[in-house]
Amino acid sequence: MRRKTRRETIDPAEVYGGRSVLITGGLGFIGSSLAHRLVELGAVVDLVDAMVPNCGGNPFNIDRIRDRVGVHIADIDDREMTETMVRGRDFIFDLVGHVSHIDSLTDPQLDLRINCRCPLVLLEACRKHNPSAAVLFAGTRGQYGRTVKLPVTESHPLRPIDVNGVNKLASEMHHLLYHRLYGLRVCSLRLTNTFGPRHIMKHSRQGFLNWFIRLAMDDETLPVYGEGSQLRDFNYVDDVVEAMLLALAGEETSGRAFNLGGGRAVSLLDSARAVVAACGSGRIQHVPYPPEKQAIEVGDYWADHGLFTSVTGWQPVVPFEEGLRRTVAFYRDHREHYWGPGHDPAV
Repeated sequence: MRRKTRRETIDPAEVYGGRSVLITGGLGFIGSSLAHRLVELGAVVDLVDAMVPNCGGNPFNIDRIRDRVGVHIADIDDREMTETMVRGRDFIFDLVGHVSHIDSLTDPQLDLRINCRCPLVLLEACRKHNPSAAVLFAGTRGQYGRTVKLPVTESHPLRPIDVNGVNKLASEMHHLLYHRLYGLRVCSLRLTNTFGPRHIMKHSRQGFLNWFIRLAMDDETLPVYGEGSQLRDFNYVDDVVEAMLLALAGEETSGRAFNLGGGRAVSLLDSARAVVAACGSGRIQHVPYPPEKQAIEVGDYWADHGLFTSVTGWQPVVPFEEGLRRTVAFYRDHREHYWGPGHDPAV
């Protein structure tokens, strides 16, 4: 007889219902999506966000749950505030992050502060004032750098090729170190290309897929670099939220790092075609690879999430094309809250 997985046996409402949850970066894309789910489960949710320009924080992201969450516009780098905020929390989702690879090269100090120093301030606050809290860190595929074997497992070499990847890797190592030294209950999930509603749409520097969607919805041209043969995998945001909830639902994940992944590799060209099909507008043009992006191109990437699945039972359930359909429908209803002024033609 097949043993049931944790996903099949766990009741998320029993784990999170009535519990105190803190989400850093809570007005951003993934943080706000997680907040909606936790409110649905009956958790007591507080959000912290510094609202750093162009990083994705958007008050409209929590429009439907605004009266059901606590919102704190503050910087995790403020040690006194952070020490106050972590007290009494059962779960902390550490989602503060600066995700632009290009921006990490043009402003490495900002990337260092957001991706490395702020999470370390949070860990110290937990160590001193709430060592029993369960903490989830949002890692990234960028920690691996250029791929040498596919699909990428957790044993793949960690050799990031830009400032963002270096800082995210250092921060993950801090989290795992605090587990080993101080017994903090932490888990890291190395995210792949996450997409869906509430993503920043004002510029292209936080992922090409959201920018493809904006361009197609505006009936503009989607620039595909070279032949567009580079392979990527994608996770719809709802699947990522469920993975995060499972990651802190039990002790088996404590002190460990896991890949998420979409289970299917899609070329950039095919992803552009899928976006055009979902939007019913837009067109594709092949363009030369910009030198600054060619320098930090990792090559083909898709992840093996088998380890996380074996521990938690998690599987992505929203197909890529269905996720695109849901995403386009969301932005058609709420375009005015996401498009904003200005236009960034670069991808």
